[in-house]
Amino acid sequence: MKGQIVKISSDLYFVSYENEIYPCKCRGIFRKEHITPVVGDYVLFSKEKKLIEKILERKNAFNRPKVSNIDQAFLITSLKEPDFSLNLLDKFIVLMEINKVKPIICITKRDLVDDNEFQKYEDILKYYESLGYIVVYNTELDKLKKLLKDKTSVFTGQTGAGKSTLLNRLNPDWNLDTGEISHALGRGRHTTRVVELFEFMGGKVMDTPGFSSLEFTNYSKEQIRNAFIEFKNYPCPFKDCTHTNEKECVVKKEVLENNILESRYLNYLNFIGVDKNES
Repeated sequence: MKGQIVKISSDLYFVSYENEIYPCKCRGIFRKEHITPVVGDYVLFSKEKKLIEKILERKNAFNRPKVSNIDQAFLITSLKEPDFSLNLLDKFIVLMEINKVKPIICITKRDLVDDNEFQKYEDILKYYESLGYIVVYNTELDKLKKLLKDKTSVFTGQTGAGKSTLLNRLNPDWNLDTGEISHALGRGRHTTRVVELFEFMGGKVMDTPGFSSLEFTNYSKEQIRNAFIEFKNYPCPFKDCTHTNEKECVVKKEVLENNILESRYLNYLNFIGVDKNES
């Protein structure tokens, strides 16, 4: 039978099948072949033996946290406490683009920013919207629920930005732990300890401790470049332009003309390990 792993506890894998949850073990050969099931995996299992027999091909997979088969990621981004971080936002977007997960930017703590200060954030967010990214606020619960419908979604982003609080507002029955901001550290405390998949709005929502691995050492410079989707709108004279020190680079020209957000370009250079003074 085909089911999906929705939670892992010790050596037990909780498999969902037809609205029932079956605590299962794995075949011994999994360990010998270094196969590790993760939350989100679709599996073939025996409900009589409570045994996972095969892991089906994954749409995508992440290592930290260990999750798979995600359709979309809500990138929870605070305007204050913790401060808005374009570097972190772009890191998450690049990670999702490379792994073919749809990024959705979810803004929290709008109430902590006055209208004058918000103007600069609004202009930046409009740029992301112009690229095709959805921007939604944590107060827009109906809009969020429509976006969640029939999809497997993960909520991630800044620690302390209000991820678990938002999930509890969407469905109070989840009763997830939340944590306050540590003012000494300027960031939140991790409150989610395990990865779990919840049924919601005809789809599934994954609560995780967050994507702690945001380095790009496993990805090529070309993969990172291609994840900045606006670069494709300005084709350079040479096919494999890195948009760094090439004299006729169109992308660099568009940055100077403010058609490409400068922070995006600088983050790109940072992610591929190029000093901005070298470009």
